[in-house]
Amino acid sequence: MSAPPALPPLGARPAAHGFDVHVWAPRPAAVAVVLEGTGERVDAERGTRGRWHARLPGAGHGDRYRLELDGDLHPDPWSRWQPEGIEGPSALVDPEAIGAVEPGPAGRPAACPAGGGGDVLYELHVGTFSEPGTFAGVVPHLDALVDLGVTVVELMPVNQFPGERGWGYDGIFWSAAQHSYGGPAELVRLVDAAHERGLAIVVDVVFNHLGPTGDTLLSAFGPFFTDRHRTPWGPAINLDGPGSDAVRDTILQAAAWWVRDVGADGLRVDACHALVDQRPRHVLAELTDHVHAVRPGVRLVAESGLNDPGVVRAEHAGGWGFDADWADDFHHALRTLLTDDRRGWLVDFGEVAHLAKAFDRPLVHDGTWSGYRDRTFGAPASDVDPARFVVFSQNHDQVGNRPRGDRLPRAARPLAALCTLFSPSTPMLFMGEEHGEDAPFQFFTDHLDPFIADATRDGRRAEFAGLADGGEVPDPQARSTFEASRLTRRVDPDLADLYARLVALRPRIGSPTTATEFDEVGRWLRVERGDWRLVANFGTEPASVPCPSGDVAVATDDAPRWTLTPGGDPALLLAPRSGAVVHGGDGS
Repeated sequence: MSAPPALPPLGARPAAHGFDVHVWAPRPAAVAVVLEGTGERVDAERGTRGRWHARLPGAGHGDRYRLELDGDLHPDPWSRWQPEGIEGPSALVDPEAIGAVEPGPAGRPAACPAGGGGDVLYELHVGTFSEPGTFAGVVPHLDALVDLGVTVVELMPVNQFPGERGWGYDGIFWSAAQHSYGGPAELVRLVDAAHERGLAIVVDVVFNHLGPTGDTLLSAFGPFFTDRHRTPWGPAINLDGPGSDAVRDTILQAAAWWVRDVGADGLRVDACHALVDQRPRHVLAELTDHVHAVRPGVRLVAESGLNDPGVVRAEHAGGWGFDADWADDFHHALRTLLTDDRRGWLVDFGEVAHLAKAFDRPLVHDGTWSGYRDRTFGAPASDVDPARFVVFSQNHDQVGNRPRGDRLPRAARPLAALCTLFSPSTPMLFMGEEHGEDAPFQFFTDHLDPFIADATRDGRRAEFAGLADGGEVPDPQARSTFEASRLTRRVDPDLADLYARLVALRPRIGSPTTATEFDEVGRWLRVERGDWRLVANFGTEPASVPCPSGDVAVATDDAPRWTLTPGGDPALLLAPRSGAVVHGGDGS
């Protein structure tokens, strides 16, 4: 039996006569497009497999419209622009009108390769990164990122979410750029500005669920959700049940839009483990194949939560074909040593051995027992290049999902930077950490439905009951919570200098981890990468860390000095919670 013929893409697309609109709505008896302003109503013709088609002669970019299903008006789920937010009309988008061009040598670079030290990623939230809180507001700060040595800017989700402010993980429209950030045209300008400076842009996309308001919208059109599987956010996206072809098409179209038309150089795919798919070919394998074909050279990064190296293995080897995977274990191993915090998901960590293992491959749980999960967890990744894992000491999850969104304590920041930027994995910085930002990154929302707003507020407080150390969990709906999370841009000059020196050092190191040595009692660690060595003291007392003598290239403070172990071997005397990078010498 031959495969069914390919169907036109869903949503509104420019055509010679104006615009064509294709809708998947197997349930309604009648579908129409209603143009705002004129009130013109254009009936759609029913096609096959639940599809409808309407022609809009003379319609142009920016014209606003709604879709009518059996007399009820809705915005277009495949919208690329919601100028008035989630409850307003959709707007027609002509890619040429927003400045989109075919990416590649004749337009945008197909990729922005890093130097010999590999990539340095930088995660930012558009709404709190600058005073305007817009795509345009990011642009003036790009030069500073280039000067630091950042090669890839990763934007937290920018697809349309409820209200004016939010993290973006409760988005409703998978292809529409957030209106309060400036919409699609301003996003294209930000991508262009990044490319002019040699920076790549990665967009965080969330296909595993929608914000609660979106459940009602999408369900009016068809079975976007299924009760056959569950996720932490409720019913799962329908990837393998009746009607799932159109849902999968919607995801693939959205992914292609961001990299082909908007010009992003890659995608970070959120919570891949929540995309439950029992078809023979997993939707994520289909997604990576599709996006790499649409635009070769893009970077696809998974947040899998599985500790499964299959995420980055090729599809023919049973994997999903991602280029990289987030590795939370490195953060957990590092933070517990720096702060002694072992609550919640950190309960499995706290030994120096965990961080030593993470410097080789950052999946500490690679088939080992996890008390937090009460089962063995993960799989070995010895065949995967460490650079294909993204590591960090801060990110939106690990800061924002603390009760009050507090960052690492000041005293812990230099050693955190030293370890993260010495790692052979790909490091990612979270906005502001490079200059010692003290503003928290708290969880904030702007839900328009009072019931959902109250449920979000109550749920947040219940989630962190007993973990807020006696303080009050900030109200996610309060504007003050959002404003408190805006970068102050106050700079710790010593820490900023340390970050700059460490980023500049990475291209000189190159080698993977070749040896590690540690002492649980003494709380010290030594990691060797060729003739470069990291020595770190995680204890609360000074420690002499055995280390072949050499030149101290970078140190977190002015105190390290050479001494001898009781056996007469060279050692570096380190202050509490401090470290250094040593080059050459007897071990080279």
